[in-house]
Amino acid sequence: MILDHKRAPKNRFARRQFGATLLSLNCKLLDMDQDLTSTEPSLATPPTLREIFGGFLGLGLISFGGALPLARRALVEQRRWLSAKEFTDLLGLCQFLPGGNVINLSVAMGMRFRGVPGALAGLLGLIAGPSLVVIGLGVLYEHTQNDPHVRHLFAGLAAAAAGLLISMAVKILLPLRHDPMAALIAVLGFIAIAIMRLPLLPTMLVLTPLSIYIASRRAR
Repeated sequence: MILDHKRAPKNRFARRQFGATLLSLNCKLLDMDQDLTSTEPSLATPPTLREIFGGFLGLGLISFGGALPLARRALVEQRRWLSAKEFTDLLGLCQFLPGGNVINLSVAMGMRFRGVPGALAGLLGLIAGPSLVVIGLGVLYEHTQNDPHVRHLFAGLAAAAAGLLISMAVKILLPLRHDPMAALIAVLGFIAIAIMRLPLLPTMLVLTPLSIYIASRRAR
């Protein structure tokens, strides 16, 4: 009996330690499960005017063959200013508006976070570097356009640009895999423009009101 009374506190202490260990392990497993199930990384803080200008300046300088394929990677994956869905929605608006898609995107991004000064910072950052580079390359190309090595260089750049566009199209389609109606609108647009060779403006005038109607009905 004396031995049993001495063992009782030790057994209770052991049970408490074991329970605390199980609770700690359970909390760690829950945290790991949340990390594994979360598909969207947390967004960064809203960018300043300097960050908007610097971000689009760097984007314009590295975007050989078009800035749009690299814009998603820079804004969504690297800087985390937008989520994948927000980028897709914003790009859809920019494609509907007249003008270059990337230029519209820089203005819309800056306007969203910093108003008119942000729009100007994004636009100037995007066009400043490439404008200087294009002027210099234009002078150089004028003297070397008949060189076969230069022709091969431009052919390779065109192929790389096509690959970047295909990669970006696949990434933009990923957020639509859980939205059948939005995916249907995208498929109809592809069929109309890429297969049936219909003009862009009439296609947008038909599909845009249709997609707005579907989105409004779904929001109700």
